[in-house]
Amino acid sequence: MGTASSLIGPNEVIEDTDGGGGEACEIPVEFKPKARLLRSSFRRGPRVIGASFKSTTSVDLEYAAEYERLKKEYEIFRVSKNNEIASMQKKETKLDKENKRLRAELQALQKTYQKILREKESALEAKYQAMERAATFEHDRDKVKRQFKIFRETKEKEIQDLLRAKRELETKFQRLQAQGVQLFDLADSDSDDNHTDVTATGTQCEYWSGGVLGSEPSLGSMIQLQQTFRGPELAHSSIDVEGPFANVNRDDWDAAMASLLQTTPFLPQTLWSNTVRCYLMNSADTQPEVDLLLQEYLPKLQMMCESLGHFFLLVQFAVECASQYLAERKREIEKSSLCLFLLGSALPRCIEEDCEESFLKNADTRPLIIYHRLEESSGNSDLVFQMIGRLSDAHQNQKAKIIEHDGTAEEGAKKVFSQVEKLIKQELLGWGSTDLENKDSGIEDDSTNWEEEDIDDAIWDMHDEQEQLEAFQAAVGSTCELGFEKYYARLNELVTAPAPIPPLLVSGGPGSGKSLLLSKWIEHQQKCSPNTLVLYHFVGRPQSTSSEPALIIKRLTVKLLQHSWSMSALALDPNKLLEEFPRWLEKLSARHQGSIIIIIDSIDQIEQAERHMKWLIDPLPVNVRVIVSVNVETCPQAWRLWPTLHLDPLSPKDVKTLINLQCCNADVKLTREQEKKLEKHCRSATTCNALYVTLLGKMITSIKGLGDIDETLQKCFQCQDTVSLYRLVLQSIQQSVLTDRAKQLMREILCLIYVSHNGVSEGELLEIYPELSWPILASLLHSLQGTYVITYSCGLLKFQHLQAWEAVRLQYMEKEESDTITVYREKLVRYFSHQMSQGRVTWRDADELPWLFQQLGDKQKLHNCLLNLFVSQNLYKRGHFAELLSYWQYVGMDKTSMAAAYFESLKQYEKKCEGEDMITRLADLYETLGRFLKDLGLLSQAVAPLQRSLEIRESALDPDHPSVAQSLHQLAGVYVQWKKFGNAEQLYKQALEISENAHGSVHPRVAQELDALAMLYQKQNKLFHILRYEQVEPLRKRSMKIRQKVSTQKGNMHGSAVLRRRALQLEELTLGTESADTARILNELGVLYYLQNNIETAEIFFKRSLEMRERTLGCDHPDCAQSLNNLAALYNEKKDHEKAEELYERALDIRRIALAPDHPSVAYTVKHLAVLYKKRGKLDKAVPLCQLAVEIRQKSFGPKHPSVATALVNLAVLYCQLKKHAEALPLYERALKIYEDSLGRSHPRVGETLKNLAVLSYEEANFEKAAELYKRAMDIKEAEASVLGGKALSRHSSTGDTFSLRNALASNPYLELGYR
Repeated sequence: MGTASSLIGPNEVIEDTDGGGGEACEIPVEFKPKARLLRSSFRRGPRVIGASFKSTTSVDLEYAAEYERLKKEYEIFRVSKNNEIASMQKKETKLDKENKRLRAELQALQKTYQKILREKESALEAKYQAMERAATFEHDRDKVKRQFKIFRETKEKEIQDLLRAKRELETKFQRLQAQGVQLFDLADSDSDDNHTDVTATGTQCEYWSGGVLGSEPSLGSMIQLQQTFRGPELAHSSIDVEGPFANVNRDDWDAAMASLLQTTPFLPQTLWSNTVRCYLMNSADTQPEVDLLLQEYLPKLQMMCESLGHFFLLVQFAVECASQYLAERKREIEKSSLCLFLLGSALPRCIEEDCEESFLKNADTRPLIIYHRLEESSGNSDLVFQMIGRLSDAHQNQKAKIIEHDGTAEEGAKKVFSQVEKLIKQELLGWGSTDLENKDSGIEDDSTNWEEEDIDDAIWDMHDEQEQLEAFQAAVGSTCELGFEKYYARLNELVTAPAPIPPLLVSGGPGSGKSLLLSKWIEHQQKCSPNTLVLYHFVGRPQSTSSEPALIIKRLTVKLLQHSWSMSALALDPNKLLEEFPRWLEKLSARHQGSIIIIIDSIDQIEQAERHMKWLIDPLPVNVRVIVSVNVETCPQAWRLWPTLHLDPLSPKDVKTLINLQCCNADVKLTREQEKKLEKHCRSATTCNALYVTLLGKMITSIKGLGDIDETLQKCFQCQDTVSLYRLVLQSIQQSVLTDRAKQLMREILCLIYVSHNGVSEGELLEIYPELSWPILASLLHSLQGTYVITYSCGLLKFQHLQAWEAVRLQYMEKEESDTITVYREKLVRYFSHQMSQGRVTWRDADELPWLFQQLGDKQKLHNCLLNLFVSQNLYKRGHFAELLSYWQYVGMDKTSMAAAYFESLKQYEKKCEGEDMITRLADLYETLGRFLKDLGLLSQAVAPLQRSLEIRESALDPDHPSVAQSLHQLAGVYVQWKKFGNAEQLYKQALEISENAHGSVHPRVAQELDALAMLYQKQNKLFHILRYEQVEPLRKRSMKIRQKVSTQKGNMHGSAVLRRRALQLEELTLGTESADTARILNELGVLYYLQNNIETAEIFFKRSLEMRERTLGCDHPDCAQSLNNLAALYNEKKDHEKAEELYERALDIRRIALAPDHPSVAYTVKHLAVLYKKRGKLDKAVPLCQLAVEIRQKSFGPKHPSVATALVNLAVLYCQLKKHAEALPLYERALKIYEDSLGRSHPRVGETLKNLAVLSYEEANFEKAAELYKRAMDIKEAEASVLGGKALSRHSSTGDTFSLRNALASNPYLELGYR
């Protein structure tokens, strides 16, 4: 390297060359000694003693010099290294800054890249959407072009044929005139062909049938043409049976039930509950019979009721301790459906009290069965015979069944069972004698299966509908209004506001009364606006069945179809359901005259509500209004922009009124000081809501003494929200329970309800806890129900409010160290698993067990449970398709793997099948699997199980058995979706032939096959763009006639049963003295029997009502006109038009005198009489009445209401029949404009009016205008047929054919009960 002196000179400066800006460092320069000189000096030998001083000094000097030199060198080295370190630190700082700058640039570039990437994806998505829209537009344009070309060519040919036929006819006419032949004028004919039939509401109007414009230029074809153009038809017109069931169609059982429950608030819950409660008491000497009943016959009764979708509960109190539970016995008797008393030689005091309470004291009696065992050895007590005599002499004796028996206990138990079974079937479940005979003879009837409603392959769970009905009735039954009048006006404004408008958001805090407000308003709308269709759904707690979005949308769609008298396929796939609902809503709303209001309560409790309810943000149809309620805290942000009706907290006045009302009912008096404390406490947002105040009042009324009230108030004031107050309620109830075991049972019951899917039943609790007795259970449930903790819903115990659910969680679930929820869920799993091991799967097992396995996270057990074929079948056949799919998705299996697993499980089950019963069940399982796979879109895999089901039924039953027709029908449905129409047509025809041979030509199954064939032909026609109505229309007409006849003969079993029970109840009320109320009940009875199609009995009650009203009110009272009107409608149906005309005229005379000229009762009596005049050919009398109807409706509804247009059309029809075409034309044109402005240009009413105008133009020889109007009418007809005719909106539907949730309309339009 060399020394430093070789590189730089003295006093030279070294600069930092690695970077600018460094300071110059001046380094001293010194010669560096060579190392060898030092080493050589140190290697010298030891110093010689006696050396000179000079030599010693020189050595020390050398050392000192060397030291100084090394020191300087070290200093130079140190300074150099420090300079290097400083330079490197500067470099590091500079590099760090540069690194940060580069990192920032990199992040900015990454953000820019992500933004560009998103823009690219958005652009691609927009491009694809635009391409799809363009393709759709081109397809629609080409379709319209082809249709228009076909239409133009067809019409041109028809016009040429018409002109040619006209010329030939004119030539023939001139030739015949020249020969002096007198010709017959068709216009002067009195044949019925020239009369116009009234088209009933909801039916398809007969437009111009195929062959109207025939191509054969002959006189015969022109006669056919003239007969087809019989003249315009009357607009839809309905005749009202008045009274509480006005506006209810006889076949509309849902509306009949709603009216029944609205107009009779004193209707007991036992009439519409799905739980059969049998109250049992017995004396000690009849215990053998009771033991046999419990061991042998109780399971049979439970299975019978479960197969029909009901619970059966046997409520029993031991005679020994019955005196301690007097209040509980009384409450259970009030809730019971029937009472059963078994007596021997003695009459215990408690049984005597129960007999008097259940039958003699209570006017609302229930069926009673008295079993009396006669003993020869020991004489029977006189008290027993006296009690039986009193029961026999009572006016309710038709409900008391006395069984006297002197044989063995086995024979006596069998007699009791037979009587109980018969009573349940006939009086409680509504089976007629024919049904009982069929069951006894082994004949199965489709209508007796209540487990699910499966009409024409439409699957629907009646338990879900029952739950909604009970939720609505529970809210309506509340007497508290809470100042709702101010909110009613806002809700009414929504209905009348011009469209389109977004949904109305009803918001408020938890417990503010949103559900109560909506229920009260629904009740108000149903009474005041009968033409308004209100569809509601009350969402329960999260994760319950009522909160599943697919079931909600399906239920609303089904109700829309039901009220629109539509027949169409319905998808079961949840995604398809959500996608198709807006289309159903748009199409079906166009068919409804009046508004449609959809109300969803607690919509925010639905999981992912924004995604599943995204149809709410789309523009709604013109006549559709939507109202949803949400909690303020959980309302989705996007919905907060909608119009909002916020429920204010209760005012101090409302708080005081509500609490005083409860105190008054409980006979509790508050002091002024206590009222001031309550008013001061209930001022915050959480303490002045309706639920908190109601619960607070319930806590106060549970204490009688003033001192105790102060103590209770002090505890309540420490609760600042509803959940904490509920916890105080639970603590109070638990403290009131006497024994520790009862306290533990209360906790167990609440925890089981908490961890269950949809609640638990009383029977399940008694089986889970054998030590639990009915007295203890009844007492606990009464306390919990009275404090709004639990409620009964669809036969199950559930929490009444979400706050109660949360309070139970905080009170019992979080206090335990172990996982309490898991413990109780496993307890339910063990119970339901044991139930399934008994060899039968109930709807409760299918509802709870898979859900519990999913909540526990046990995928293997869930997989095994789903492979229990009867569990999956139960879920599927009750319409829980989405729930079943979610379970399989949770297990982690796709559609193909799921299908393979089911096939393998079915093969294993088939190996074990022995006997005809198991073989039949195997065929049902194969059919269910095929339908399930079809709904999943696995058409190729669905064929095999359906074919296997067909093979089993043909070999095990008979090739002509009705079940074989069912298999053929399902298999054909797969081929329809698969576009194999030839195979499907052959199978449908075979199924039709078998159904006709098995059931006769008039049966719902025959109508089903006819509808399926019509749908098949329509799809074939649509495929080739040919409108061949000559194939489709005859099948549909025949199907419609069958459904009409079946509906008239049978009706809905459940609705008929309830109406029958209500009629029997009202008959008992008419046995007293004559009065206006009794006459009103007689009129209601007539309506009830009319709804049951018992015309003769209805006539008797209408006559009795009329006679009693004439005696008590006078012949000119408006109520007499009501009875006259109902009798006239009845005679009109019996074709006794002369009597009907006389009664209508009497009713009109009374109403013109007693009521205002524009009163609605006057209006529809005028309408009825006018239609009857027209039907009898008295057109001159009908015209002034129709003119009066127009005037009344204009005054009542305004000049632009659709009801006015209906009256105008009816008047125009009469003018046409009187050949006054000039007077009819402006009426038609005005009615058409009203219909178009109010209902839309594509509404069926517009099509009817266009048809009538086309007929008028044709008769005026304006063929060009007639063709134009005809084209518009046919376009509307085809659009309507797409809904009515079975156009499936999805290929993944539950069936390839059609279904009808309501039977077809009665053939006589006079029997419709809705007033327009």
